[in-house]
Amino acid sequence: MEAFLNELLPRLLPEDRTFCVHAFQGKNDLLGKLEARLRGYASWLPHDWRILVVVDRDEEDCKALKRRLERTAAAAGLTTRATSPDGAWQLASRIAIEELEAWFFGDWEAVRSVYPRAPATLPRKQAFRDPDAIAGGTWEAFERVLVRCGYFVGGLRKIEAARAIGAALDPQHCASRSFAVFRDAVLEATA
Repeated sequence: MEAFLNELLPRLLPEDRTFCVHAFQGKNDLLGKLEARLRGYASWLPHDWRILVVVDRDEEDCKALKRRLERTAAAAGLTTRATSPDGAWQLASRIAIEELEAWFFGDWEAVRSVYPRAPATLPRKQAFRDPDAIAGGTWEAFERVLVRCGYFVGGLRKIEAARAIGAALDPQHCASRSFAVFRDAVLEATA
């Protein structure tokens, strides 16, 4: 996610906005350390700064995960986008359904611009029409497709792929609903 965001956000944000990605060592690390990190931010966060927490859903219940993120932010003393009555929020939590690679499937033309042997017709196949509903793990499906095309024969190099696709993905074209929700929060935060 860090590699992807570092490529995508400079193209998505207005020129006068900045960002910093703070990566964790996976979802469990993020969830375990998040409240303490957010408490630290809450003690000094300027009124015009925004925090976006992005986490993979994996196989977790989306609504339960969202509630957990909201409770964590509230316990840290931050106003969330979901609870702000006037739009003066400090934090928005966003969930990649099921994983970051679903966002890749959502802009298959971006994938094909990086990996041109990837099949052009893939998004028309039933199993891939809804990027957020790909069964069996999106990174595994992404790896299988690319390996069949002759890429990543030794296994998917996730950071390399994330960086390349992050530089190519069209934020207005991505068909992943979870990406659109993320993108809209970023745009609202920087408006």
